[in-house]
Amino acid sequence: MRRARSATTDGKLGKSLKPLFDAAMAARAHAYAPYSRFAVGAALRSREGGVFAGCNVERRKSDAELGLNTQQATGRRIYDRHCDQCHEPYSSSGKKGPGLKGVFKKEYLSVSGLPANDDRVSEIVRLGRSKMPAFGQTLDQQQLQDLLAYMHTL
Repeated sequence: MRRARSATTDGKLGKSLKPLFDAAMAARAHAYAPYSRFAVGAALRSREGGVFAGCNVERRKSDAELGLNTQQATGRRIYDRHCDQCHEPYSSSGKKGPGLKGVFKKEYLSVSGLPANDDRVSEIVRLGRSKMPAFGQTLDQQQLQDLLAYMHTL
């Protein structure tokens, strides 16, 4: 998450802005921004003097909003259960494994340099590689195909 900046150019807040800034920072602590990784807190003062604060909350798109077919939606659930712990689906920050956005849109896989195709990715998922555990005993062939179908949508 990015650091908050002061509301003034010299870094000092006037006495009237300090409670608003503090309320916004407190609200920011409750922000949920797993996709943009940009937590926002905001506060305002009503005419009556009450301070109201809030934060951003990003929601996950549904399978339908993403246009996923049945196989891809099943693959998304497999991804959530087994891959999301280490890999971000839409970015490359915040987790120990590489981000998988556009993994099949590149000619080669970013970490291994292997060809970015179903055979190589399937092999890595089944057998593991470097720090990645193997899922060959966890996922059956159909689940692996569903997972690959979803990964093609990233």
